[in-house]
Amino acid sequence: MKASDKIRYKFQTATVVEKLIGINVLVFLLFFLIRTIAFLFQLPSDFLLQWFVFPKEPGEFIFKPWSIITYSFLHSGIWHILSNMLILYFSGNYFLTYFSAKRLLNYYFLGAIVGALVYMLSYNLFPAFQGTGRSYLLGASAGVMAVLVGIATQIPHMRVRLALIGSLKFWWIAAFFVALDVIQIPISNPGGHLAHLGGAILGYAYTTQLQKGNDIGAWFGDLMDGFVALFKPTEKKAKMKTVYRKTGKTKSSGSSSVKMDKDEKQKRVDAILDKISKSGYDSLSKAEKDFLFQAGKDD
Repeated sequence: MKASDKIRYKFQTATVVEKLIGINVLVFLLFFLIRTIAFLFQLPSDFLLQWFVFPKEPGEFIFKPWSIITYSFLHSGIWHILSNMLILYFSGNYFLTYFSAKRLLNYYFLGAIVGALVYMLSYNLFPAFQGTGRSYLLGASAGVMAVLVGIATQIPHMRVRLALIGSLKFWWIAAFFVALDVIQIPISNPGGHLAHLGGAILGYAYTTQLQKGNDIGAWFGDLMDGFVALFKPTEKKAKMKTVYRKTGKTKSSGSSSVKMDKDEKQKRVDAILDKISKSGYDSLSKAEKDFLFQAGKDD
């Protein structure tokens, strides 16, 4: 198998969390390669970047509306992307235990959108930001916070074992990062921390509404499905075939076996979730994780 085929296969079989991390890392490396080349040849290094970061000025945003999404795949440095991807990997794997991959994307992108809007509103509303000049937002933090707070709202009392720290309830971890953003607003990067809080609010609201039976992000998922469908090749209609059904009694209808399969599958899912509540997600075997992931996709 060629190296390109191996990479393609790994990407196709990766979880949505791994794909998001892979895209973020790839974009990070690409832009820093461009920055390195610009430095060596003494060329403007931020010209390309400015077209993808999110501005605080509504007038500038009108000319690059895509930036409300693209900014969430850009990072200012190695520690910026490393911290975001570690939190995304940690919270995203738990998220996929309880929700589908499509819903995780809803949380991530809607968190990024709400975070950007909070950022823009803050810079144009609060006196503290007057006279600050040009400012731009970049980073996946708002989307990551939406995923983290979203799953913490779903399983607040589940205990997670962290190295060197011990067992912590999930909501403690989410609350720590939210408090950290609040504390740092008057210290440094206030607009960024306010954007993080916007993502956190989206994550909390999304999950609480789901618990009430309302999917506030369904419209976004449908919008993305329609957008992706534009780039799919049109499938040729299969020729119609005449099927003749034999008359007479059959040995079994098959419905009972299907029901039995669903019952057995649900029992196994319940057993794995019970194991997670007692010992944490990391206690699962690879087979159990794969089974939960596939069950989430089938649902």
